[in-house]
Amino acid sequence: MWNTRELTDKSEILAYLETDRLYAAYAIGDLEAGLFEQCTWAGAEKDGRLQALALYFRGLKLPALVLMGDPEGLQAIFQELLYPERAYLTCCTGHLAVLERFYAWEERIPMWRMVLEPAHFHHVKGDCIRLEPSHVDDLMALYAHGGADAFMPTQLDGGVFYGVYLGDRLVAAAGTHLVSPTYHVAAVGNVFTHPDYRGRGFGTAATSAVVAELLQRGIAHIVLNVGQANMTAIALYERLGFRRACPFFEGPAHAIAL
Repeated sequence: MWNTRELTDKSEILAYLETDRLYAAYAIGDLEAGLFEQCTWAGAEKDGRLQALALYFRGLKLPALVLMGDPEGLQAIFQELLYPERAYLTCCTGHLAVLERFYAWEERIPMWRMVLEPAHFHHVKGDCIRLEPSHVDDLMALYAHGGADAFMPTQLDGGVFYGVYLGDRLVAAAGTHLVSPTYHVAAVGNVFTHPDYRGRGFGTAATSAVVAELLQRGIAHIVLNVGQANMTAIALYERLGFRRACPFFEGPAHAIAL
């Protein structure tokens, strides 16, 4: 029998997440103060051992639901404890069969979690500047051309962002989704180049500048998510030293009436 319960002890949650640190990297970052308070953590135990976990993060326009562990334990969580009506799902291949009993995908995107070990970083220099909260209007104007769906202006406050300007126009930017100094993990994201300025290395240079600062801060694990079909972006990240660590799926989904 499965026993489900809400998890509130950070040390217990971290111990479980550490069993698959790279897949769980974003969730580990959500243990930071300010993010933790926006989370609901649900666990499923069997034989006295935590074997499945679901994280519901409310800090995005479409809340995120991250799944980890035994599929049967996740089924128990959905049935007894946590079953959001709509969410942006993250799951492994082994979760799909159970997940699709409870959710209908609106879009299911095959993804890679990529990771950079500090020793493998290849710095690509460029004419980048550090972006601060005062640059938010320029960032929003850039992202309006089709990039960074998960960007929130508040990410500039504690994050690391760099951009490339041509004249007074921001033409490329890269940043972070989260930076966790406590748990030594950061997630690179919000990487976008204006369509008229692609192929000139601006996105690579901005991303490299972000990674360089994160390494200077002592971040041990730097990760990112990229669509498996986006070979251009994958090549960019591999040029900097990232490697493909684990496949997963993500996308918006809504609950099925049971």
